[in-house]
Amino acid sequence: MKAVPLPAALFTLNRARLVQKLLPRSLAVLNANDIMPTNADGAMGHLQNADLFYLTGVHQEETILLLAPDAFDPSQREILFVRQPNEHLAIWEGHKLTKEQAAAISGIKNVKWLAEFPTVFRSLACELANIYLNTNEHQRADVTVETRDVRFIRECRDKFPLHTYHRLAPRLHELRAVKSQFEIDAISAACDLTGCGFRRALKFVKPGVNETEVEAEFAHEFIRHKGAFAYPPIVASGANNNILHYTQNDQICKKGDLLLLDVAAGLGNYMSDLTRTIPVSGKFSRRQKQVYNAVLRIFRTQVGALVPGKTTKDLRAECEEITAKECVDLGLLKMSDLKKQKLDAPAVRKFFMHGVSHPIGLDVHDVTYNHFQIQPGWVLTVEPAIYIQAEGFGVRIENTVAVTTDGPLDLMAGIPIEADEIEALMNRR
Repeated sequence: MKAVPLPAALFTLNRARLVQKLLPRSLAVLNANDIMPTNADGAMGHLQNADLFYLTGVHQEETILLLAPDAFDPSQREILFVRQPNEHLAIWEGHKLTKEQAAAISGIKNVKWLAEFPTVFRSLACELANIYLNTNEHQRADVTVETRDVRFIRECRDKFPLHTYHRLAPRLHELRAVKSQFEIDAISAACDLTGCGFRRALKFVKPGVNETEVEAEFAHEFIRHKGAFAYPPIVASGANNNILHYTQNDQICKKGDLLLLDVAAGLGNYMSDLTRTIPVSGKFSRRQKQVYNAVLRIFRTQVGALVPGKTTKDLRAECEEITAKECVDLGLLKMSDLKKQKLDAPAVRKFFMHGVSHPIGLDVHDVTYNHFQIQPGWVLTVEPAIYIQAEGFGVRIENTVAVTTDGPLDLMAGIPIEADEIEALMNRR
């Protein structure tokens, strides 16, 4: 992700919020992500640890943040460690942050070179009693590669076995769930860029184009504005509509088929999420529009349901109930199917088998726990769908929505969503 300037005040605010959640005499440490290898001497591009970025705004690898709010020396209460620039790095990898630049980005006054970390960390660890360490605690994460965080946890426990250790992730999950206005503005910018990509795709899609070509249209629009795909794009035509995480994106778009576009932009490390289902030929069939409008009605109901106090599990249960009614009206289910269904296996899951909302922010599936209740400041997706395997198509609609004290705010309200509007824009080309 390319850097997009964000105010240092955002990161200063985030650190202040975290410090309030730490026990007295505590030390918290956050590490940058590793640069992951590929094959031979290859490596993937650096993807910053989202928690570290949340607290510093720094994209650079091998960065460490140290927070010690009760340190005896006030200058050591927040310290940022970065790689020291040198001629070799400048030639082979390019510019590395100076201390002054790192301070300007993060709002942290005390910036040191990475080589100084072991000495400073030992001094503070000996002074303080509690150590907070970070790791990936996303509930659906399947971490099989040892991370820099895991290595650091092992090193700390070896060197300081008598300290009391705590998990930093639950505190950060609480904080990151509630977005500041800075963050909502950043997500809104990513949503706007997504809308530009979608409008470009509407002008391009027609029978005979390849899913890959459609993906390229989005890529052109995103990259030219310093954005990137927020997640691997799903460009699914025909029966591929029904594959939830289809990413093959290499089939011909055929006349009469629907094209499901689950494609969105990330901008400056903040993500958006959008899905639209459009007619390849520029006009929905009667049955396709019937299903599309049913999903759109569910979508509008679910946007209104984003109110404080609910959990994402509550939202899913509500969505399944109204989707089941729409499926009855569409002839996909009978009332008798609903009467004999089991509580843990609703009949509607044959046609709608995933959740309807997830938090979004620095990660597309942003950090949270299932028991967290929605609060003002949360930003979530709303993504109802109906998949009809027997008829060879599915429809999903998705927007990114902020929860406010005045009600839900659809950050993608300006992106075409009505079936008639989509047809009109496609045929205007």
